[in-house]
Amino acid sequence: MRRRRLYGKKKTNKLHYKDLTCEHPQPALPMSYTSEAPFYYYDASEAERQNDFELYSEICIMNQEHFFVRGCVEIPVLNEEEFFTWNIWVSLSEENFRRMIDLWESDKRENEPPYFGWFSVSIPGYPETLNLKTNVHTRSVGTRPLIELEPTDHPLAVE
Repeated sequence: MRRRRLYGKKKTNKLHYKDLTCEHPQPALPMSYTSEAPFYYYDASEAERQNDFELYSEICIMNQEHFFVRGCVEIPVLNEEEFFTWNIWVSLSEENFRRMIDLWESDKRENEPPYFGWFSVSIPGYPETLNLKTNVHTRSVGTRPLIELEPTDHPLAVE
């Protein structure tokens, strides 16, 4: 009896010869990067992290007065179907944060107007991104919000 492979095709590094040259598929570049927490979490001491932060995969609350949600900045890439995505954190007002949480599992969230927020991550390779103005667009349940930067001459906003 032949065993059926359940984990997919075995990868091979076969060389294909054509006119005495080798052809190798190009490795794909990562199309997504993420920050596991807002900037302020990393700026805090270990004791402050333990006492002052409630950090979950999609939301973070600092000192019960600063509220963050994780969202996506999607950048179109020339000749690619998928976006390059920065999974980042944005701070929201308490009112907007509570509204977003109230609608977290509701289809009504797709009809929400965007929430104003502040970019809460420093992205290396760009001029400072911390505190750029944003609009947070909620999407279908199970999909992270889309983060739209305020139109400025900042390179990330231009991209």
